[in-house]
Amino acid sequence: MEAKPQVSASSLVDEQVFPGDIVLYLSNLANQTIRVGGGLRQLYTLGLKCRFCFFFSGCDVISVTKAGKLKFSKPNKYWVESSHKRYVPTAGDNVLGIVVDTKADNFLVDIKGPMLAFLPVLAFEGGTRRNIPKFEIGALLYVRVVKAIPDMNPELSCMDGSGKAAEYGHLKDGFMFETSTGLSRTLLSSPTCPVLETLGKKIAFEIAVGLNGRVWVNAASPSVMVLVANTIIQTELMTPVQQKARVVNLLQKLQ
Repeated sequence: MEAKPQVSASSLVDEQVFPGDIVLYLSNLANQTIRVGGGLRQLYTLGLKCRFCFFFSGCDVISVTKAGKLKFSKPNKYWVESSHKRYVPTAGDNVLGIVVDTKADNFLVDIKGPMLAFLPVLAFEGGTRRNIPKFEIGALLYVRVVKAIPDMNPELSCMDGSGKAAEYGHLKDGFMFETSTGLSRTLLSSPTCPVLETLGKKIAFEIAVGLNGRVWVNAASPSVMVLVANTIIQTELMTPVQQKARVVNLLQKLQ
């Protein structure tokens, strides 16, 4: 039996993939660095059959672990995008976490994952034992996942890759609500989500979106915060044209 031609990852981008599908062949990517996001993992195949080809000799590949759409962002990151209520932590994700307990060396933070996450008390810009931040139980934090190993507690940080606080930290005031992980990714997509773009032209508000399906909104008045939150939730399944029309209709009612 002859091996079927291999399918390149570029031809699968924005296509539905399923657990067990092979999307990248590392043997064909010599001297290239690939970043793997949620829903994908590296494994070694030996005579395994997938939807696209049949291997007679072993090789390293990137395989799908959950159903969804294969996504790509320049220069070299691949991930599987799907919509779930449950969040699976992935290194590099920006998430909204709720402090549930405080220990000597860590804050215990709920990020909607299968286990609580650790936020080291020194994982802040300029963090030392003398200036450990103090958070009350229930405080909302915008943090970055730095370690996400299966069956272990994820590790978080309030710094970017260069050690700066950037946009991370304590989110005060405002209103937090929960959505699906798919809607969170849509809100963070580029170009700007039509809902946020249309709202931003008419009213002033702040927003922080976590890939774990939590969204924080802050504005000058509670009515504006409620309007933004309800608009985001109600337009999740609409087309871009329908979303813009719905936002205009809601803004007219507000006036």
